Amino acid sequence: MPIVISGRGLADLLRKDGWNGGRRTRHGIVFRKQFPGEPAPRYTIVPDKAEDLNPKTLGAILSVSQTGLGSRGLQELIDRYGR
Repeated sequence: MPIVISGRGLADLLRKDGWNGGRRTRHGIVFRKQFPGEPAPRYTIVPDKAEDLNPKTLGAILSVSQTGLGSRGLQELIDRYGR
């Protein structure tokens, strides 16, 4: 069963996981995190809305090119910090 989460819920989980929420754009909040061994930090934009994220949008945010979490990583964050 796919994970359903709002943009604000995902933003809260990313903050708890050490992502830095910074400036706001028209599309949402820009998050960044520097990973060991990577030359530049990773960036992603999370929509700042209370509604559930579209599965494609959530998939893009969790992809290797953005957060690198994947659905398993998101589930681990939910298990660790709650929704």
